[in-house]
Amino acid sequence: MINQYGRIKVDLATELQELKALGFSSANFETLLRQALPSFHSMSSQNDWLRLHLATTEQDIYSFFQQKLALDQAIFYRIGAQLLGFNDELANNNLDGVATFQQLGLPIVAVDNIPHAWYTLLNTHNSTGLLLIDALVSQGYLPQNNQRLIFNGKSLPTFDTNDLIRESVWVETSVDTDNDGQLDLVQVDIVRPKSETPLPVLFTASPYYQGLNVKENDAKIHSVNVPLQRKEPTQVDKNDVTYQGLSASTAKPREVAGHATETEVSFTAEAGLPVDLNQYFLSRGFAIAYSAGVGTRHADGMQDTGSPEQVESMKNVVEWLAGNRVAFTNRYDNMAITADWSSHKIAMTGRSYLGTLATAVATTGVEGLETVVSEAAISNWYQYYRDNGLVVAPGGFPGEDMDVLAELVYTRMKDPADWWRTRSQWQAFQSETAHLMARDNGNYDRYWDSRNYLNHIQNIKIDMLMVHGLNDWNVKPRQVYQLWSALKQNNHVKKIYLHQGEHININNNRSLDFSDQINLWFSEKLLGLHVDATTALPTVTWQDNTNPEAWHALEDWGIGEKVSYHFADKKLSRSSQSAGEVSFRDWLPEDQFNHYGKHFNAWRQAIISGKIAETAQIFKTEALSTAQTIDGEITLNLRVKSSKNIGLLSAMIVDYGTDQYLKVSPTPQEATVDRGRNFSPTRLMAFEMTKANQKMVTLGHINLQNRTNAWQTDDLQADEFVNVSLTLQPTHYQMRSGHQLGVVLYATDFEMTVRGNQDIVYTIDLANSQIDLPIVNK
Repeated sequence: MINQYGRIKVDLATELQELKALGFSSANFETLLRQALPSFHSMSSQNDWLRLHLATTEQDIYSFFQQKLALDQAIFYRIGAQLLGFNDELANNNLDGVATFQQLGLPIVAVDNIPHAWYTLLNTHNSTGLLLIDALVSQGYLPQNNQRLIFNGKSLPTFDTNDLIRESVWVETSVDTDNDGQLDLVQVDIVRPKSETPLPVLFTASPYYQGLNVKENDAKIHSVNVPLQRKEPTQVDKNDVTYQGLSASTAKPREVAGHATETEVSFTAEAGLPVDLNQYFLSRGFAIAYSAGVGTRHADGMQDTGSPEQVESMKNVVEWLAGNRVAFTNRYDNMAITADWSSHKIAMTGRSYLGTLATAVATTGVEGLETVVSEAAISNWYQYYRDNGLVVAPGGFPGEDMDVLAELVYTRMKDPADWWRTRSQWQAFQSETAHLMARDNGNYDRYWDSRNYLNHIQNIKIDMLMVHGLNDWNVKPRQVYQLWSALKQNNHVKKIYLHQGEHININNNRSLDFSDQINLWFSEKLLGLHVDATTALPTVTWQDNTNPEAWHALEDWGIGEKVSYHFADKKLSRSSQSAGEVSFRDWLPEDQFNHYGKHFNAWRQAIISGKIAETAQIFKTEALSTAQTIDGEITLNLRVKSSKNIGLLSAMIVDYGTDQYLKVSPTPQEATVDRGRNFSPTRLMAFEMTKANQKMVTLGHINLQNRTNAWQTDDLQADEFVNVSLTLQPTHYQMRSGHQLGVVLYATDFEMTVRGNQDIVYTIDLANSQIDLPIVNK
């Protein structure tokens, strides 16, 4: 299936006008089809293509045209399927073009109005992930004349990517993170097509852009084979951990020595890997800007992960792009330069750390920022490296922390003289970071509050578009769920894409027209066109977890109604509470402990399948008689005790049932997607199914000494029951009929928590424990 949500309905007059602008003025199907063969430059070569493709099941297209036979829907869509490259699918449907289009979810219209049918076909996705009209333009159908051309509300790739302008400037920020008495300068690299008119700008704030210090990063990884520490009980008010805001810098702006009209530094290729979505828009008449920010190569300052100063520096880049801040042609001469090529309308793009800073800058309310497309973005750094009073790693990266990530991107050390000058200060700065992030505690405090962008949601003045994987255990789904929920109090439009992948991009996904949708979105937000994108695009686009290429439009996320199950011995029951206690031991023999420490994915499968049953308790429902959809946050309300005066509790929700499950990592396809005309091709990706006995749906962790909240430390006595409410990572997941929903309760998570291997026994009071599931009926 190919799901197209970026296609809008226009009237017939508009269709004719747009077709004429593209040079499709004829109502004759043969003439239109021949025009759609731009790689064939003569009538004879076109005839050869026509002879190789079928009009009827027994007649090629050339013969059909020669005999001037009547065109019907069956013939039109048989030819259309071949023009779109769906030859295998057509063969599998016995050469039935209409059935092929139906199978693929492609639009089918009557062919009594040839221009309308042709317009619809041009606006249909082909087998290589492009709209037919985009594919034709990439093959040379239209000249790359650097003039914007709109088709069905979207910009076509008519800008020349073989003659791009690449230039660098240095934006003066409003922070002085190295305390040298001068405001920090940050390098901004601009890539843009030539244009006689100002261009909208896509800005990606990427600390990774200037490279990575992989060896230094790896050397700084913290050991997680350390015991869980007891914390002294404290009574802390929320105001005691509230960040008071960024203080204005006492450093003075540089005195402008003059004004330049041209930059002094250019480059032949981007310093880091360019964002694929940005590449798509370069050929469509958008300028791209990249900056790694303070504390990176060719910039001033110290690197401080997620800090208000880091966010401010990226906000300052937006201000320059919008014409509201000074930048210089180099770092020393103070020759100012303006972004006179910019339309002063900016969007921020990017995934992970890049999307995080896009979200953060949006919370500043900076003028000129018109929208954000944030993918897999962090909204609260505490819940990236901490959770409920625990030190918790992002999935796949045990031992990483704020200082480790800063070390990875403090790329000033790549230039020998700059590293020589800043080494001592950087090492002292990192020591202070290690102190402030407090791995020996895990509580929420002012350090973390300053990096919680949810505190500033009220400042967002733009429409937001978010993307997140429901199987992303790096930047976990709570990051976007809490942002989504907070934005409900904001009057601006928000859209969200929930895919079934892990920490990935979806702009090259075969089954969804993501790039087209963003193209439509930017037409409205950056070009000011009335294309009704805010209502045309679904509020929530959810990828079905039971079907590899099905996407559904939903009205909201997190609206499930509570359905409670009680815990019994090995079971979850809807009916009644069950008396009794069950226990598990958080300890493994040394050989197993060492093995699973190196192979945490094997550990997770082992604990889910019950192969190390002594370290967990597994509870399952009866086989479900009907499908159920979990929508939102699952909460465990447990009465639990630890055999010692310390303790942590972890939980997983598991879908048990031998079946086909969607892989969380999409499979590369043979086809590549062209991002212009022979420009920046990217491999097409598709989600596929695999057979398994079970699948983890979601998980969560808590320090039993933080059962009230993340900033207060509660007392915990050995062998005394306490009540714990643990909210798991949110999801939207369909449990199929015949499957069992399971809860796995355990302590140490070999992938995410510390691994003390302390011999602790945890006991669950069944009569006073239950799970609350948010269920929606579909």
